[in-house]
Amino acid sequence: MTDYAEEQRNELEAIESIYPESFTVLSDEPTSFTITVTSDPGDNGETVEATIKFTYVEKYPDEPPLWEIHSQENLEDRDAEDILTLLQQQVEENLGMVMIFTLVTAVQEKLNEIVDMTKNRIEEEKRRKEKEAEEAEKVAFQGTVVTIENFLAWKATFDLEMTELRRRKQKEEEQGSKFKLTGKQLFETDRNLDTSDIQFLEEAGNNVEVDESLFQDIEDLDLDEDDPDFDPLEMGSDED
Repeated sequence: MTDYAEEQRNELEAIESIYPESFTVLSDEPTSFTITVTSDPGDNGETVEATIKFTYVEKYPDEPPLWEIHSQENLEDRDAEDILTLLQQQVEENLGMVMIFTLVTAVQEKLNEIVDMTKNRIEEEKRRKEKEAEEAEKVAFQGTVVTIENFLAWKATFDLEMTELRRRKQKEEEQGSKFKLTGKQLFETDRNLDTSDIQFLEEAGNNVEVDESLFQDIEDLDLDEDDPDFDPLEMGSDED
């Protein structure tokens, strides 16, 4: 008859000696404990970590132990799901034997793979962004390639804009011409214009000054009005 308690006790002592700093007993009845598993550092010192909780059942190792991820660090949900699936596979393969060390070793290897995959994902993302930046730079340098389709689309838009500009200009000119009156129209519109000069003189009164030097004394002019050849227009032309 198998002494399950003895096997469990012996394995527990071995596990504690192998993982002294990451092994923690949570309870004795039933026996429950955690082991913190950390990946090897990546190129930049990055690590991922998972703390696995194990609980012995009465007939362990002939029956599988209970397990779960107690806590995690830098571990994505999909990676955590992969670890649980891996543990299920390992338990089925090792049923009937003490297996905690085997399970922890499998988790350790999986975490190292995750670090490598994370590194590859980061490098791939970096290359993708660099490629996108190069393509964007090429497009900016080359400009837009002119095709029949995009030229016709541009021309249609341009024609619409020019038509709208001409329409607005014509409308502005029509509105401007409406309010631009001729001199006659101004005079007919404002009857005050015909009395403005008279009003100005009346308001000025005796203060209107005339520069007499602008006029010649008519007595100083040698005029012979009886002369049949006298022509005042010719007089003006002679002065010129």
